[in-house]
Amino acid sequence: MPQFMLIMRSTDEALAASKEVDFEEIITAMGRFNESLMEAGVMTGGAGLADASQGAVVRFGESGAASEAVLGAYGETPALLNGYWTIETDSLEDAVEWAKRCPLGPGNSIEVRRITDESDFADYADNEYIQKEEGWAEELAEKRARRELP
Repeated sequence: MPQFMLIMRSTDEALAASKEVDFEEIITAMGRFNESLMEAGVMTGGAGLADASQGAVVRFGESGAASEAVLGAYGETPALLNGYWTIETDSLEDAVEWAKRCPLGPGNSIEVRRITDESDFADYADNEYIQKEEGWAEELAEKRARRELP
């Protein structure tokens, strides 16, 4: 079954408007949405993201090397990434239907993207790193189980 990432984006105007709403109402509405994803058995992960002022952007130059890191807010942006969910559904259409249920107001959007899997790289199955990928996934799962990773 394919997995999809639901990427929550907000404009500066939408973020300003959200400050006019009681934050507990926002938490409750999102909690209900998350709970519905869990109860339906489609949610596989997700998290909200801290304000952009607490992050950084690493930009890459023409050579492909990281050329600069800008700390803090991004400045003027058309849409800020505020959080994400990963879900597993039968189709893109089902994932879109779940995204439509998210309790967001005007100026917000959710981008729905399929998460790649091994079938996307079948033509490169002999690549060393494609072969290592499965082992890495198992290693990360074991570390999480031992609480070595968040």
